[in-house]
Amino acid sequence: MRQRRLKNEINVVPYIDVMLVLLVIFMVATPMMTTGSVDLPTSGTAPQKPDKYVKVEIGSDGGLTVYDSNGKEKKIGGLKNLKGELDSLKKGDDKLAVLIAGDKETQYKNVIEVLDEVKRLGFDKVGLETAIKQR
Repeated sequence: MRQRRLKNEINVVPYIDVMLVLLVIFMVATPMMTTGSVDLPTSGTAPQKPDKYVKVEIGSDGGLTVYDSNGKEKKIGGLKNLKGELDSLKKGDDKLAVLIAGDKETQYKNVIEVLDEVKRLGFDKVGLETAIKQR
């Protein structure tokens, strides 16, 4: 009786199938991963962001989120809580800049109220964040 010889080959077809499935998953999931939670309005030009800044995001529903200079996110209730949060972030740095990022669907009054509150707290450098329009 003849002995069977073993094949020293690896069948790569299942690996190719797995890789194609992963490719499709990443292609579908990548557009869903955005850098921010608000949809910023666009402008033709935007100045360079400062090196160190605090960011206040206003969602489409008017909800506020504060990001410290390290990028740590903290959701806050409203304007009254914004004052306490910004006061704690301002300690030790009088030249700290504040960027206000308002969703383009939010009411204009929400952005103005936050802008007024930030100015009232004594921040000198305050700006509105926008997305740059692609040509």
